[in-house]
Amino acid sequence: MKLRFLTAVVLTTSCLLPISAQAAPIYVFPVAGCEVDYARAHHDYPATDILAKAGCAFVAPIDGVIDEVNRVDTWSGKVNAGITRGGMSVSLIGVDGVRYYGSHLKSIYKTIEPGLVVKAGQRLGGVGATGSARGTSPHLHFGISWPTPADTWWVRRGAVLPWKYLDAWKSGKDLSPAKAVDAMKKKVGEVPPEPKK
Repeated sequence: MKLRFLTAVVLTTSCLLPISAQAAPIYVFPVAGCEVDYARAHHDYPATDILAKAGCAFVAPIDGVIDEVNRVDTWSGKVNAGITRGGMSVSLIGVDGVRYYGSHLKSIYKTIEPGLVVKAGQRLGGVGATGSARGTSPHLHFGISWPTPADTWWVRRGAVLPWKYLDAWKSGKDLSPAKAVDAMKKKVGEVPPEPKK
């Protein structure tokens, strides 16, 4: 008899709890607490450079799991290897299945490691000018793509133009790049050929 009463209380109480109407993930702009500027295009592939002061917070744009962390800047202008151009960088796989990549970082939080579960808005590192951005104004190179093996840098750096998603997130709108990312992956293949430059 006590069990029936307890069940009734649990059912009654659970019916009173608020139910979230939010079905889609919540996105946030990847630089927090600082003034930013960014363009609708990038030089020769789909990505965006978000200009901000050095040290401004690079934050997770969505809940997800840290994919890659590069804490050492090994880029050399003499070699200009694509895999090292990002300098210090972090990528995460969002709950939407999309990979979000931020590079040229000045710093990366000590707790940020591959496999770590993060929340949207959680600080990952600080904006900087490492890798091929040495000598330029501090900025966050921001790329959107699908998950690939770690050495597939040409996809990781960006496969879908981020500007319209950045515009939406900056204004508090929840716009997902998942369909655009899936469409591009179908168009070029999961691991397209490595570019010559």
